[in-house]
Amino acid sequence: MELRPWITVLFALAVVVAHSHALLMTVHNTECVWEDVEFDGDVVSGNFVVLDQEVFWGSEHPGIELIVTGPDGRAVHTTNTIDGEKFEFIAHRRGRYKFCFHNPLSAPEQLTFYIHVGHVIGVEELARDEHLKPVDVKISQLSEALELVSAEIRYLQNRDLRHRKMMENLDRSK
Repeated sequence: MELRPWITVLFALAVVVAHSHALLMTVHNTECVWEDVEFDGDVVSGNFVVLDQEVFWGSEHPGIELIVTGPDGRAVHTTNTIDGEKFEFIAHRRGRYKFCFHNPLSAPEQLTFYIHVGHVIGVEELARDEHLKPVDVKISQLSEALELVSAEIRYLQNRDLRHRKMMENLDRSK
């Protein structure tokens, strides 16, 4: 049995430096979560879905606001939505990023929050060309793409849960 394919796969799995977190949280007024980004240029992606609305949300509802601030205190991403959203940005600076959800109403809102920080190590950061084939870099890129697909599936599952709860509430109100 040749060890080269196994070594390549193990090496490629070590090439992708990534971490992710999933949370279920209740936003009363403002709730914040912090995430450390280890490398300049890392891709930060994620999503959130509002699960329960204590008050029926009409078109006049201001929604839940997400503000992401970088290590320097400046906003790097802002969104306002009534049901949830996906986001992605490049962290131009390493450090601690702050994700704050703001609920302007007095009724608490429950939401799911998923965040992923991914870093694909480039060829220039690895061993010399004689130790690394271009296929190894492609494997690390595919691994990162697979994580994005997994995040999309979690997002869709949470949206499905939200819609199911909404329909159950409508059925109970009849």
